[in-house]
Amino acid sequence: MSAPVLTTDQLATGLPYAAYRQHIADALATPQPDEHLAKILPHYQAGVNRMDKVTPTVVVLPELQTVLNQLTSKYLWAIITEGWCGDASQTVPIFEAIAQASGGQLETRYFLRDSHPELIDKYLTNGGRAIPITVFLHADSLTEAGVWGPRPAPVQAIMQDLKAREAPFEEIVTQVHAWYDQDATRTTQHELLAVLQRLS
Repeated sequence: MSAPVLTTDQLATGLPYAAYRQHIADALATPQPDEHLAKILPHYQAGVNRMDKVTPTVVVLPELQTVLNQLTSKYLWAIITEGWCGDASQTVPIFEAIAQASGGQLETRYFLRDSHPELIDKYLTNGGRAIPITVFLHADSLTEAGVWGPRPAPVQAIMQDLKAREAPFEEIVTQVHAWYDQDATRTTQHELLAVLQRLS
């Protein structure tokens, strides 16, 4: 049997969704942010705005709901992320909608990447600490059952192309979020469905 991805002590540092959102709110409310925090605060705010926009629009696809209804084991989704991550702001609402639709079979915990280097370094993307990474864990053993991330395959292809062309950051942001808006969560749901089908 494979080794647990997390110890019980590490699991205890994972944030439930409400605590993850509170962490972001606390960062935005910091009265005297240091230079690093001040630089990334606009990204925290943009992330909040996107999550608040996407959350009410997520409708779990019927084929995904069918698989959720058929789950017989419980799973923990260990989601490695940060509040300033643009891709996370588009996908976290999807994770939460799916977890809520699972009838208690899926539970989410959020692990801040920069506070958990030992965790993200198990799931590097092309050698980098790209996020979000969603690790499907067996709830009883905390062993790995599947992995998704850091973004839907079409977005990953867009990112690789833009970076290869050394496109400006703003162009990357514009194109990536335009894709997410047009896709309306469908591709992410289908990719997560594919992982879930391998579990059930």
